[in-house]
Amino acid sequence: MTFSLKHYQERALNSLRHFFGQLANQADLHKVWREQPFQQEFIARGEPTLPYQDKAFGDVPCVCLRLPTGGGKTLLAAHVIGDVSRHYTFNEAPVALWLVPSDAIREQTLKALMNKQHPYRQSLDQRFNDKVRVCTLESLATVGPHEVGTNAIIVVATIQAFRVADTTQRNVYSFDESLIHHFTDVTSTLMPGLEVVTEADLVAQPFLTTADLGRVKASLANWLHLHKPVIIVDEAHNSRTQNSFETLKRFNPCAIVELTATPVKGSNVLYHVSAQELKNEEMIKLPIMLVEHVTGWQDAARDAILRQRQLETLAQKEPEYLRPIVLFQAEPKGKSVTVEVLAQHLETVEKIPKEQIAIATGTQKELDGVNLFDPACPVRYVITVEALKEGWDCSFAYILCSMQESRSAKDVEQLLGRVLRMPYAKARKHPELNQAYAHITARSFGEALHSIQDNLVNNMGFDPMDAALALQSQPAGNNNLFNDESDGTGGAAPSQPSMSVPLPVMPQTPVPAELQDKIEIRPTQSGSTVLIHGEMTQEVEDFILTGVPKKHQAMVQQRMEQEKARHDAQTSPSARGVLFRQMPLLCWRDNGFASLADAELFEEFSNFNLLNDAIELPYFAVNEQAKSWALDMERGRLSSSFVSATQMNLNGIQSANTEQDLIGWLDSQLRQPNVFQRDMQAYLTKMLVYLTHTRKITLTALIRGKFQLADALQRDILARRKRAGEKGFQQELCNMEAAKVEDGMEFFFNFKPQYYAGRPPYYKGTYRFQKHYYGSALIHDLREKTSAGKWAEEFLCARAIDEHPKVKHWVRNVEKEPRLSFKLPVAGGYFYPDFVCELTDGRLLVVEYKGQHLQDNADSREKAAVGAQWEKTSGGQCLFLMATADHNGADVVAQLNRKIDN
Repeated sequence: MTFSLKHYQERALNSLRHFFGQLANQADLHKVWREQPFQQEFIARGEPTLPYQDKAFGDVPCVCLRLPTGGGKTLLAAHVIGDVSRHYTFNEAPVALWLVPSDAIREQTLKALMNKQHPYRQSLDQRFNDKVRVCTLESLATVGPHEVGTNAIIVVATIQAFRVADTTQRNVYSFDESLIHHFTDVTSTLMPGLEVVTEADLVAQPFLTTADLGRVKASLANWLHLHKPVIIVDEAHNSRTQNSFETLKRFNPCAIVELTATPVKGSNVLYHVSAQELKNEEMIKLPIMLVEHVTGWQDAARDAILRQRQLETLAQKEPEYLRPIVLFQAEPKGKSVTVEVLAQHLETVEKIPKEQIAIATGTQKELDGVNLFDPACPVRYVITVEALKEGWDCSFAYILCSMQESRSAKDVEQLLGRVLRMPYAKARKHPELNQAYAHITARSFGEALHSIQDNLVNNMGFDPMDAALALQSQPAGNNNLFNDESDGTGGAAPSQPSMSVPLPVMPQTPVPAELQDKIEIRPTQSGSTVLIHGEMTQEVEDFILTGVPKKHQAMVQQRMEQEKARHDAQTSPSARGVLFRQMPLLCWRDNGFASLADAELFEEFSNFNLLNDAIELPYFAVNEQAKSWALDMERGRLSSSFVSATQMNLNGIQSANTEQDLIGWLDSQLRQPNVFQRDMQAYLTKMLVYLTHTRKITLTALIRGKFQLADALQRDILARRKRAGEKGFQQELCNMEAAKVEDGMEFFFNFKPQYYAGRPPYYKGTYRFQKHYYGSALIHDLREKTSAGKWAEEFLCARAIDEHPKVKHWVRNVEKEPRLSFKLPVAGGYFYPDFVCELTDGRLLVVEYKGQHLQDNADSREKAAVGAQWEKTSGGQCLFLMATADHNGADVVAQLNRKIDN
């Protein structure tokens, strides 16, 4: 079983590779950090860039990948080890220290990494050619010196095993005789920072003698220090303390990579994955359908059970086995709804068979040894009080039902995380099975919603707007569980306001007469909640803001923006079930058979071969950054200093490796689709002849710089492929046409109502778009104003589209999202037009916007030619517009009118 990386995971790793690749070449940590792509996005938005925080680790690079709960951090961590070693340390057999937050997670991680059939281990084996040793601190002593440098050695531990001010209090810092053979001839002078035997050690370890004083300790900590490990810190927000920093520095790391959903101040966040991306990649169930039960816990339990039965009926129609499970959170002892009370209620009132109920608390461990994924397992209801044990993970959990009116933030966060994971990491056929559910007892409407929303942001890594969009509130007793509009007891379903805004105080100003049918204020323990019926108008916003002290207004304003976003998303065309017309892709047809036009097809048209162009690599040079120790006798003692590889003159020494060894290694690194191995090896052979004979670079130098050589060759191959693609593209563009219905649905693209490729930051302007298919709050990378305060040109284009009477709805298309965005082929791959519209008459309009300075460059001309071909061959059903601020005196509105009306 192997897991291919999700697109967001690949993007996160690409950002890591780019950062460490640049750092390997430049070595200026702060300069490299300033040049990262996300910093350029800040500049484009007119926002300040983020300085690199080096207070904790100085020149040792420490960066953070931020992924929400359910994002697959462990799989990512397995790839991080190989990527840092490949692009930064150029080490084929690194030592890595993988730190986890608890023993439960350590056991879970070790079990996966030691299983050669598990995707985590397979990713390591693939990267390191099956030369991998996974160790605990206890088993590290079984690693022989001959394995260091030939195997990737992964040590999995908790940071608690190391974190202590007095190192004599932890065994990992103690002298271990089984490690002595790793420290032959190693002195503290040779490697500064190694701990030596002290008087305190003689007391703690009586087998040591005064003769050992000053001797380098043969300890686990010193062993790590010797080998400059890559350090992976899982759940890194738990390890950002001065004590933790001092602990990590003892290991002399070459690099530190943190993974967490909630980075704290001081973290260098290199890449941030949004919850929307996880949903789009079918990793988590969203939205969370929330029902707040103010009429009692019995109603919450009843509706959770009804929901389970509804979902199980749907699950039986799925191709893969699925048994939806409810997680009940009972109250602790001394409260009303204890585990015993709830269990008895389920059995006697709800008639749930006892074998379908499992209790998981500190004293009752009925889930231990139970495989919930087994079709023979009867468990459908799990009762707990606090958070389930760490490492517990069952994607069959769909429904959280909490009996606790006063909830622990940590417990809610952890239990919510249990119901978010998607079974089999793949969307189900029935939309109801792609959502999570929460039935919560509450004192008043809106209380639980905002509490859960805060937990999604503060503890689970959701962007504030993502959190707002992730929750959909439903009225109790009217959530598609019943066939009529009753509340389940024969009465009418209660009316539910469209929005609610929690306030830290009770507004002192009475509600104006003109707003009394729109606003209702209810007191709460923490202040009040404003319930809003209908739209949140400017008058409503003004009233709410003036009713709270100035120090709270920014927070209340954010709450209102989140509520508007949630309401907007729930009333958007996609949420209402309106379908976007399917869009024909551009095809190439041969003897009546259609093929999608793409870069590989263009290469075929040009008879691509790696040897078509001259073999040369004029800009390649081995970057001599490797450092070696120089040993010398100075004043009767051994001293050491760093010297460069050039000073060591190693490149002139004959290597034991041969040219064929290097070709074989490069071949394994550079495998390409549609390139036969014989062609690749012929290319590599000729390239080595060129480098050694024409460029006069020794084979030893090439072998020592093989990682840099592989990177240079990769760029050269991509350039050759691009040139071939451009040739084939120009040759065959005139023979391409928009797909026809008879070609089949695989040649059409459609925007899915439940999935939008957009990522934060979303549109935040004052203008409210009426026709965006996914709602005004869910628009990718659109700024209303420039950093200079002027109207942004793309915004004006979007507004013109939104206000055009013949536009039914439109989508802000997202670049580089091939599954969820519309694309057209170009020589080097695809381009993703800025706006895609469906018109009221059923035609499709695609708009690519270009600033005045870009409208006539080669890129724009190529896109215009492709768009024109797509339009020309669509039978009048598709329109393409290359829009600019001013085209021969016509503004964007005039350009739209001319394109649509002609």
